Amino acid sequence: MTSLAKSFSVAPMMEWTDRHCRAFHRILSRRAILYTEMVTAAAIIHGDRERLLGFSESEHPVVLQIGGSDAQKMAQAARIGAEWGYDAININVGCPSGRVQKGRFGAVLMKEPQTVARCAAAMMEQVDIPVSVKCRVGVDDMDDDEDLDRFIDTVAAAGVRTFIVHARKAWLEGLSPKENRTRPPLNRARVHRLKARRPDLEIIINGELDSMDACRQELAHVDGVMIGRAAYYTPWLLARVDAELFGDPAPVASPIEAMERFIPYVEEKLAQGVPLNAMTKHTLGLFHGLPGARLYRRHLSENATRAGADARVLREALDMVREHMAARQAG
Repeated sequence: MTSLAKSFSVAPMMEWTDRHCRAFHRILSRRAILYTEMVTAAAIIHGDRERLLGFSESEHPVVLQIGGSDAQKMAQAARIGAEWGYDAININVGCPSGRVQKGRFGAVLMKEPQTVARCAAAMMEQVDIPVSVKCRVGVDDMDDDEDLDRFIDTVAAAGVRTFIVHARKAWLEGLSPKENRTRPPLNRARVHRLKARRPDLEIIINGELDSMDACRQELAHVDGVMIGRAAYYTPWLLARVDAELFGDPAPVASPIEAMERFIPYVEEKLAQGVPLNAMTKHTLGLFHGLPGARLYRRHLSENATRAGADARVLREALDMVREHMAARQAG
C-alpha cells in the first residue's frame, strides 16, 4: 500500500478495533484500510509485542497507530511496527482523553506542531512505509482555519503527505472523550478548504460518516473517508463498501454468510485459548435492522461469556436467525 488516495478506512478505536475485530471487518470488505487501536510507543518498545502487535495476514492492508511525543521512541516504535509487517504507521494527534494528555500525546500535540514534525521525520528515517497523522480540525481556542493550516504546513514540511482529519475540534478540559466525539460541532467545510489549499497532500476526512451516501459526498471534496462508530455498531455497512465505492464485487452476500466465513477464524483462535466473547462481541451489530437481530445479540450476550463456550454458541445463534427469517417469510 503506497497511497491512501480515494480510500475508505475504518477508524482506530480503543478497545474495539483489535485483531479479532479487524479479522471480522476484513471479511466484509477487501478494500477497507483497517487500523489498530492506538498503541503507545513505550508499550511497543517494552511490552508484549505479540499481544500488542500481532495480527493475521488476512487483515492487510492494516495500519499501526502509535501514540507518543518522544521522537526517538516514536522512531523505534515505528521501526518495530514495520518489522512486524504493518503496511503503514499513523501518529495519533486526535485523542482528547486526560490519560493521553498526561502522556503528552493525542490532541494536545496540535498545540505543538514542531513536536509532531520531529516525531514524523524521525519515524520516516527508520521505515520505508508511509507515515501519516490523524488530527482534529482544532483544539480548545485554537479553532480557526489558520490554526489548522499552521499545524498541517509544519508537519507536511517534515515530509508527511497524508493527514486524516476528524472534522470536529477537541476540548481538552470540560468534555469527556465521549462528549468530544459528539458535542463540538462538525466542521467538514474546514477540511474541504484544507484540501483545496493543499491539493498536493492526501486529506482524509473522519467524523460521523454513517452511510455510503455520506461517504460519496465527501469523496467529491477529499481523498478518502474514514468511519468509526458506524462500522462497529452496524458492521454490515462495510459489506457495501467494495461495490458501492469501488465498483468491485461484494465479498459476501449476506450477514449469515459473513459469520459462516468468520467461524473458521473463531475456531482457530479458540484453540489458541482466546475466549469466544473476545471475538463475537465485535459482531453483535451485524444483523442490525434485520429479522432475528435481537435473538442473535441475546444468545451471544448470554452464552458467549460462559466458561468453555465454543463455536457451537455462534452456530446456534445463526440457526436462530435462519429460523426467524424463514418464519417471517412463511408468514
